[in-house]
Amino acid sequence: MPQSAAVISGIQKMVLYETRARYFLVGSNQAQTKHRVLKIDRTEPKDLVIIDDKHVYNQQEVRELLGRLDLGNRTKIAQKGSSGFSRAVSAFGIVGFVRFLEGYYIVFITKRRKMADIGGHSIYKIEDTSMIYIPNDSVRVAHPDEARYVRIFQNVDLSSNFYFSYSYDLSHSLQYNLALLQRPYDLWSSEASSAEEEVHTRSKQNSFDIFEDEGLPTQVVFGLRNEPYYKYVWNGRLLERVKDIVHHDWLMYIIHGFCGQSKLLIYGRPVHITLIARRSSKFAGTRFLKRGANCEGDVANEVETEQIVHDASVMSFTAGSYSSYVQVRGSVPLYWSQDISTMMPKPPIRLDQADPYAHVAALHFDQMLQRFGSPIIILNLVKKREKRKHEKILSEELFPAVINLNQFLPPDHCIDYIAWDMARYTKSKLCNVLDRLSMIAENVVKRTGFFINRSEFYCHTLRPDERWGDLGGHITTSGRIQTGVLRTNCVDCLDRTNTAQFMVGKCALAYQLYALGMIDKPKLQFDTDCVRLFEELYEDHGDTLSLQYGGSQLVHRVKTYRKIAPWTQHSKDIMQTLSRYYSNAFSDADRQDAINLFLQVYQPSESKPHLWELPTDFYLHQKSTMALPQERRSYTLWWSEGMLSSLPVAYDEVPCEENMKKIKVKRVNRFDETTDLYTEFFKPYELSSFDDTFCVAMTNSAREFMPKTVGVDPSPFTVRKPEETGKSVLGSKSNKEETLLQRKTAASAPPPPSEEAISSTSEDDSEEDREDDGSVSQRSTPIKLLTESGESSRMQEEIQQQQTVKEPYGLNLAKLPAEKDLLIYESFAHLGENQHKVERTEHIKLENIICLEPVSFFPEDSIYVVSPPQVDRDSRDVFESHVMAAVTSLAFIALLPLLRDSVPSRPPPPPHVHLPLRAEHRPMLHTTPALGVCPMRGKHNKIKGFT
Repeated sequence: MPQSAAVISGIQKMVLYETRARYFLVGSNQAQTKHRVLKIDRTEPKDLVIIDDKHVYNQQEVRELLGRLDLGNRTKIAQKGSSGFSRAVSAFGIVGFVRFLEGYYIVFITKRRKMADIGGHSIYKIEDTSMIYIPNDSVRVAHPDEARYVRIFQNVDLSSNFYFSYSYDLSHSLQYNLALLQRPYDLWSSEASSAEEEVHTRSKQNSFDIFEDEGLPTQVVFGLRNEPYYKYVWNGRLLERVKDIVHHDWLMYIIHGFCGQSKLLIYGRPVHITLIARRSSKFAGTRFLKRGANCEGDVANEVETEQIVHDASVMSFTAGSYSSYVQVRGSVPLYWSQDISTMMPKPPIRLDQADPYAHVAALHFDQMLQRFGSPIIILNLVKKREKRKHEKILSEELFPAVINLNQFLPPDHCIDYIAWDMARYTKSKLCNVLDRLSMIAENVVKRTGFFINRSEFYCHTLRPDERWGDLGGHITTSGRIQTGVLRTNCVDCLDRTNTAQFMVGKCALAYQLYALGMIDKPKLQFDTDCVRLFEELYEDHGDTLSLQYGGSQLVHRVKTYRKIAPWTQHSKDIMQTLSRYYSNAFSDADRQDAINLFLQVYQPSESKPHLWELPTDFYLHQKSTMALPQERRSYTLWWSEGMLSSLPVAYDEVPCEENMKKIKVKRVNRFDETTDLYTEFFKPYELSSFDDTFCVAMTNSAREFMPKTVGVDPSPFTVRKPEETGKSVLGSKSNKEETLLQRKTAASAPPPPSEEAISSTSEDDSEEDREDDGSVSQRSTPIKLLTESGESSRMQEEIQQQQTVKEPYGLNLAKLPAEKDLLIYESFAHLGENQHKVERTEHIKLENIICLEPVSFFPEDSIYVVSPPQVDRDSRDVFESHVMAAVTSLAFIALLPLLRDSVPSRPPPPPHVHLPLRAEHRPMLHTTPALGVCPMRGKHNKIKGFT
């Protein structure tokens, strides 16, 4: 069966050209060998008119087309005295098209930054965007409220935590994406559309196949393009207007949440740990304004977090080792809210609607069973005991709802409910919160399992672990898959939830590393480089999600629950609490309006009241309030049709006919650009610098967490004291540029001499000064001491003129060595001088030791030839005597066969007669390469076996 590969988007760069009547958008692939053109009409004041000819141009054809457009517009517009053809903007993708009360706008991605790499698929973060109005000024119909809508729309900062990829589907998990590549598509490939077959035929004519000329069969690959999971897509509504008009290469879907990647070095073997968080675009909003669930089962603050671990030494999805684990957070799936009009830090919780049959919870868990399979495990962390009922209201409603739904499910697929008052447990001095969480995490991971795309290693048979045999999930021929998911919630789903998810992720990480053959038992301990790196990733993940939903960073972190947080952390917690309260009280309403407008939950119209005039957005997110439902779902059979037959495997991952309709399959050549990930990742047509590559700049466990002292165990699984870690050294650096410089330094850098020396030289220098000063080698010091005194003083003056720079090695090159160190060095220098035949009264000269002659025509080159040494007469005589001895022995060996034939043979002695010889009469044995061992002194005997 032919292999399958994801289709790489054919449009990764684009340029917008502007004329008076039209916009021409020219898009190209990464290598700029294939181009497509969109024509956007600017004469329509309120409609969007886009023409896509679906033709693929080469570079020469695009130049000719743009030249004709430039010439034609110059001729027509020159009569009116206006400007002609011009270049408006360069971009990397289209976010979408949006309209308020006037004409349409187009939103471009103008800056991007690489954040992660998964199997050669690059994940980018949006750094900057540009919003361009399409209609011409001559046809524009101005509206007084248009500018206000534009400001509200731009309140959604697209440069903060929005991500996209040209070849990897970020809306689905790694397990789903790799499951697509393993399906049999030979039965489904015949359903490819005629348009795609035509494009494939045309591209095949323009491509070169190395197997066709040799008479060998062409290597075919199935190119797959999957429909995204729109729940986690944030620009789906913005692209809905043009989705059926333009080629799919123009469509690029973005997600919102978090993406971070770090490198774990295990004795030099790179293992990448990636954390991806997908925030749901359904019922999205801010903390107090979005609580509970809507009528469709979508909950507030729903985030799917996936941790991916893979061996970075092999890049391919088919040949590499990849593992992932998914968990979910989300608000309690009930109709509840909090009244923020009272201006209280904790507004009272109220239940908005009665739901005796758990209808909204059934819709929510139906979505989860369809996407993740069974079992669904709920970890409820809200308080159980309170003086005044607050959080307990939610537990009292959620638990009966789960009991009601479970009575209709098969016993093997029931929803598990774990209620644990984490806040009360934290206040107890006798209890350890994280120990209790680790026990819960162990049980959860054993039940759900995790995903890995390869079978077990032989080391698991050699060193079996009893916990490995009890692991759940579904075992396949190519590995194992995760079935079910953990759903964690507290009231806000921020601080307590993030710590609980970290403990579950830490437990799953141990199993993932064990499955990849990296550790001998599925257990990780705190205060190791591996766990510190993972904890830093999860804290960044928690801070980002907390800022998006709550308006501040995390208040309680993992160190807080470990009770090892420094005393300064308490003041930071107070500031974060005040920041969260201020954001919730004064800025959340504006942010909620911006989210509603960006997601097109509210679409402006002259016949409707304005967005800022609405008393509430409740009716925008509750569709059942605007129209009666056509059909009512069953209260007993509350799951979707056909879902139970696939459990415990998720229905979305089963290759049924309904799911296969979401996939577009295209037969292409193996070396076609649309599936050639090697060319896409390595870019052989570009000049690359290793220092600028993402894998060098990413967080490294050996560089940033391993101690900088000699003789320590370099294993990232060794428990270290907090003062021994490299992070304490890096913590003294407050400048981001210095941190960037640290990341560009090799992981094998020598240790710094002391922390005092580091803190004394930590100054704020620019990045350019650091790079210039960093080019000075440490070998400049001994070379300076070997030169003349005048030259030495001149080099000292040059070094003093340079700015002070703190090298990653812990040395300050502008500072002279100590006098004691100079005396030690001079003594070694004198010892080195005595090794050569040079008069002690003379200064050492390199010309007396070795002569280097340049053989290159380029003076900057460093290729030299060494002149032959001078040999005296006595040495030459000894060498000639050795050569003559060798010649004589060769001549004797050549005459030896003649001597053997001339000597008569003598019969051997009887076998029972032994004639021992004295030591002085024994013949001397001599070894020759031709005859083996034979007596060379005494009489010449013919040896048996050599005739």
